Amino acid sequence: MKKIKFKFKNIEFRKVSIDELDDRMLLINLYLTQALTLIIGLIWVFFQQQNLTSLLSISVSWVDVLLWGSGLALLAVAADLILSRFVPDELADDGGINEKIFANRPIWHIAVICLIVGFCEELLFRGAIQHAFGPYWTSIIFAVIHVRYLKHWIPTGLVFCISYALGWIYIKTGTIWASIFAHFLFDFIMGLMIKYRRES
Repeated sequence: MKKIKFKFKNIEFRKVSIDELDDRMLLINLYLTQALTLIIGLIWVFFQQQNLTSLLSISVSWVDVLLWGSGLALLAVAADLILSRFVPDELADDGGINEKIFANRPIWHIAVICLIVGFCEELLFRGAIQHAFGPYWTSIIFAVIHVRYLKHWIPTGLVFCISYALGWIYIKTGTIWASIFAHFLFDFIMGLMIKYRRES
């Protein structure tokens, strides 16, 4: 029986531009990243000895969750629209990744992506990291994680502010679901805007 030798030195890492990714690879990368985010969040919550059931419970009414979440999401969308009106495109460029993710996607798939991203990222950032470091440092980490914006300080600043607001409504309402809903709704509205702007 012939032995197969695996050599680590043969592995090559290189930066891949967004144009080199086809739609299938982009989706695989997106879903794997979110799965990893969820796993890290669950492990971190476990090691903090938080009760996951308590973390995911709703201590306020669903109406409050929807009001706080939609209020923040609409404010964030308004801020983004104002910035896009007055800031040149080259200062707010994300490298085209949002366009590639949302432009040709059916509405139901945009909703699924936004729901998964909202839940996984909020569990990690608000549920675990904010519990350890507070909303300010969590928002710095959140902005750094969104590496595609780091070339430009304006979108980086907006991401930081939105993250801080997500942390604030989590504290204010006492439920992570307000942050999850706000995150979902903001991404969903922005995804629809990208889709219909492209179609028109």
